[in-house]
Amino acid sequence: MEQNRQKLGLLNLLLLLAVGAAGLALARTAQSFAVQVALVFVALGAWVTLAGWFQTRLEERERLEKMEFDELAKSPASSALFNAEGESLPARHAREQFERWFIPALTILLFLGEAAGAWLLWSRLAKATVAPLQQPVLTMSVFALFFLVLFLLGKYSARVAQLENQRLLRPGAAGVMLASYLCFAVTATLVMVEIGFPRVDLYVARALCLLLGVVAVETLFSLVLEIYRPRVKGRPARLLYESRLVGLLGQPDSLISTAAHALDYQFGFKVSDTWFYKFLERALAWLLLAQLGVLLLSTTFVFIEAGEQALLERFGNPVAGRTVLDPGLHFKLPWPIDQVRRFHTEQVQTFTIGVVPDKEREKEKTVLWTVSHYKEEFNLLVASRDPEVNTNHPTGKKSPPVNLLSVSIPVQFQITNLSDWAYHNESPDELLEIIATREVVRHLVGVDLNDIMSRGRAAAAQALRERIQAAADERVLGAKIIFVGLQDIHPPVAVAGAYEKVVGARQEREAKILAAEAYRTRTNSLAGAAAFTKLREAEADAQRQEVSAFARAALFTNQIPAFLAAPSVYSTRAYLQTFARASAGSRKYVLATTNTSDVILINLEDKVRADLLDAGAGK
Repeated sequence: MEQNRQKLGLLNLLLLLAVGAAGLALARTAQSFAVQVALVFVALGAWVTLAGWFQTRLEERERLEKMEFDELAKSPASSALFNAEGESLPARHAREQFERWFIPALTILLFLGEAAGAWLLWSRLAKATVAPLQQPVLTMSVFALFFLVLFLLGKYSARVAQLENQRLLRPGAAGVMLASYLCFAVTATLVMVEIGFPRVDLYVARALCLLLGVVAVETLFSLVLEIYRPRVKGRPARLLYESRLVGLLGQPDSLISTAAHALDYQFGFKVSDTWFYKFLERALAWLLLAQLGVLLLSTTFVFIEAGEQALLERFGNPVAGRTVLDPGLHFKLPWPIDQVRRFHTEQVQTFTIGVVPDKEREKEKTVLWTVSHYKEEFNLLVASRDPEVNTNHPTGKKSPPVNLLSVSIPVQFQITNLSDWAYHNESPDELLEIIATREVVRHLVGVDLNDIMSRGRAAAAQALRERIQAAADERVLGAKIIFVGLQDIHPPVAVAGAYEKVVGARQEREAKILAAEAYRTRTNSLAGAAAFTKLREAEADAQRQEVSAFARAALFTNQIPAFLAAPSVYSTRAYLQTFARASAGSRKYVLATTNTSDVILINLEDKVRADLLDAGAGK
C-alpha cells in the first residue's frame, strides 16, 4: 500500500512536470495570458507534490526501520544493544528534522513563489494589450487533453487519499485536480476568444492572478499560525504546505462532506443519513445546472428604462434590424450570445474643459480668482490688443501680444444618433472632450482678453458651440451640443492678484478722468449761469430805473392840474397822506370833546398782546 502511495505521488509529480513543460512551450507560441498564469499554478502544484512525495518516502523508511527495530527487539540477546531507541532509529530522526526545518523552509519558498508570481503577473497584465492569439486551435486541443488526463488521475488520487486516509497524498491530488480545472478554464477561454471575445483571455488571467494572491495570503497565515500551534507528541503534524483553498477548489465534494459532519454535530443525529440530504447530494449537480439554466433564461428578457436606448449585439456585432432598442420590454438570445449596451440618450451629459474638478472645493460658496478651487487648472493663450503688454520695459524688447487665461468651460451635450455614437468612433465621450478642447484653444487664441472677459462672452459661447458641433458632425459622433458656458474664465491664480491691481488702477484712472470732466462741466455751467444771472439782473435794474423815472415824471405831470384846481385841498390831502404813512405804526388817541380840561397820562410801556388779554372782549 505504501509503495502504491509513493508511485501514485511520483506519477502525479511527473504528470505535472510534463504538463508544465508542454504548456510552457505552448504559452510562448500562443501568447495567451491565461495559459501563462495557469502554468504558475501547475509549477506550484508540482512543488507541493514533490514535498509530499519526499515526505512519503521518509515516512516509508521510518516505517520499515520501525519494523526492523521491533523484530530485533524481540530477541533477548539484542535487548541491551537496542535499548536506546532514539539513537537506533536514524530514519525517524531524519523525518523529524525534515518536518522541523525543511517543511517550514519549503513553505516559505512556496509563499514567496506565490506572492512574487501574483505581483509580477498582475503588473505585467496591467500594462498588457490584447493581441491575436497564435495557433489557438492547437493550444485548446492540447489543453483539453491535459484536462482529461489530469482529471482522471487527480480524481483517482483524491479518492485513494480519502478512502485510505493518506494525508501526504492529499496535497498532490488537490494540485492535480486544480491543474485539470485550470486546463479546462484555459480551453474555454480560448474558445471564447475564437468566438469573438478577445478580452476574455485578459480577464481570466487577472482573475487567476487574484486567486494566486489569495492562496499566498492563506499560506502566510498558515506560517504565522504554525508558530502558535500546540504540538502533541505522537500526533502527526499538520501539513504546512497544504492549502485548504486549493483542496477545496480541487475537491469541491469535500465541502459537502464537511457540511454533513457539521450538521451531524449540530443536530446530534445523522442528518447525512436522511433521504433529503441523500437526494440533495445526488441531485446537487442537476439542481445547479437547473439554476444555471434559469439564470441564462432570465438573460433573454431586457427592460429598457425611460430615457434610455440600448444596442443589441450578437457575438459583438450589431443585430441587423434590431440594432437600437427603445424603452420597453425586449427579447434576445441568452448571454453570452446576445448582449445589450445601455445609453442615456435623453439625459443631458456634461464635461468640463480646462480643469480637473475637486468635489470638496466645489462646495465652497465664495469663489475668488486668487484661490484655486480645482485640483488642477490649465492655462490657455489668449490674444491681447493692449499695447501696454507688448513691451518689456526692463529690457526694451517686445513680447508677443498674448495673455494667459484659466478657463472652466462646461459643455453639455445629448446623444441623438446612438449607432453613430457607439460604432463610428472608439470612446466617443473622450473624443468629444478632445474635440471641444481643441476648438476652445483655437478660438481663444484669436480673441481679445478684455473682450471675452466682458461684453464678448455671449458671442464667444455661441461661436464655440457652433464650432464644436461642426467638428462633432464631421467625425459622425451623433451628438448635439446644447450649451457651452464661459462663466468661469479668469487670469491664472498666480497672477490674479496682480491682474486685479492693474484692473483696479485702470478703473481708478477712469474714475478720476470722469470726475475731472464732471468738475469741468459743473464749473463751466455754474460760471455761465452766474454770468447769465448778473446780466439779466443788470438789465432788469436798468429797466426798473428807467420805468421808475418815467413813473415819477408822469406823477409830477399829473399832480400839477390837481393843485391848480384846488390848492388847499391838494395841500391838505398831501399832508394827510404823508402823516398817515409816517404814523402808520404809531398809537393814536382821538379826543371827541374840546370844551373840557382833561389831564392825559400816557403809559409808554409795551402792551401785552391783545389776543391774550382781550380774547373775549369783542363778544
